[in-house]
Amino acid sequence: MIKIRIIFFFVSLGLFSLSFQIGAMSKVSYEEANAFANGFQSIMEETNGIGIFVNNFLATLPMFIPGVGIAWGLYTAWSTGFGFAAIISTMPGLSEIQPLSILFLSPFGVLELIAYSIALSCSFYFIYTIINKVKSKSPIKSALKSQIKPSLIQIGIALALLLAAGFLEDYMIKSVQAL
Repeated sequence: MIKIRIIFFFVSLGLFSLSFQIGAMSKVSYEEANAFANGFQSIMEETNGIGIFVNNFLATLPMFIPGVGIAWGLYTAWSTGFGFAAIISTMPGLSEIQPLSILFLSPFGVLELIAYSIALSCSFYFIYTIINKVKSKSPIKSALKSQIKPSLIQIGIALALLLAAGFLEDYMIKSVQAL
């Protein structure tokens, strides 16, 4: 059981990263990029670590929903990558930055990636459990009840990771802006 959860976690990590990379490779028109960059900058000026956390946590919660959460998570990854592409296209000096390095090399990126992967893997595991119960003609209700406690624990872990990531991201943004 734990082995399957670990496999689903790494599959989720890979799929999220791939979807983010695809979004980051998107061609963004000048108008789209400029509108996104201006909107992003105004949002970042008005937010703090709690705001970043709330935004990320609200994006993560639907990822826990069986099935639908997978699609939502991959869309979220793609749109985040697309946002990265928009920012890069307005700041050519940043074009040498590899998109996945933001996820894998920044402390907040790693924490967020782990939280998103936990949420997606939970969604995968719910589907896996339901399919196995249907195949074995066992009651689905008991299978779903048995997933409540582990899911709540995973939501708590994601919450803690995203809270730490929000404050780290806020600190790093403010540090760069101060330069």
